[in-house]
Amino acid sequence: MRVPLADGTLVPVRGEVTDDNLASLLTLSDVMGTGWHAAVSAGVSDGMTVAVVGDGAVGLCGVLAARELGAARIVALSRHEARQQIATHFGATDIVAERGDEATERLLDLTDGVGADAVLECVGTAQSMETAFAIARPGSIVGFVGVPHGGEPPVERMFRKNIGLRGGMAPVRRYLPHLVPQVLDGRIEPGLVFDSVLPLDEVAEGYRQMDERRAIKVLLRP
Repeated sequence: MRVPLADGTLVPVRGEVTDDNLASLLTLSDVMGTGWHAAVSAGVSDGMTVAVVGDGAVGLCGVLAARELGAARIVALSRHEARQQIATHFGATDIVAERGDEATERLLDLTDGVGADAVLECVGTAQSMETAFAIARPGSIVGFVGVPHGGEPPVERMFRKNIGLRGGMAPVRRYLPHLVPQVLDGRIEPGLVFDSVLPLDEVAEGYRQMDERRAIKVLLRP
């Protein structure tokens, strides 16, 4: 079988594709590969405390990526119960439901005032970027994959705290040789982010569901 990437190209999958793993394989073309890129960009490794800003499909996959890369503690910033449940299933050890300054205070409380060893910014807004840097400990890296739409990185804070910024558009094809076997072996199940299934001719309704946050990610079937 061939799985389509976000740019429309097809990638062959050598293994059994079933109804049980199809959704997870599809995430590798976009949201799982992007969440993985955020974690890799942030330098997530064994034993770290990682914070994930954003509870959309990419942010949730970022939680899963942080777990697979060995994070000991994963804090998911999420205000929605259904998304919190998936985040916990994917490996989140703590949930922060607050936003803005309250979210920063809560995470600093959880880390004894130190901040996170790595931060995944998976939204792209001015507030999410501000929060990401506010909760990052000195010397850490913010891995950003949220499409920027407003705001600028806090350069002075980056300078004074030695906080790095890496990321951008995810090279998902680069991660496929590692991620495809994990899905086929049943080690990871990122397809859980698809919480709505619609026929292809209802694509407009699918976008409405995601825009109104009635769905995390919509799977379209022919």
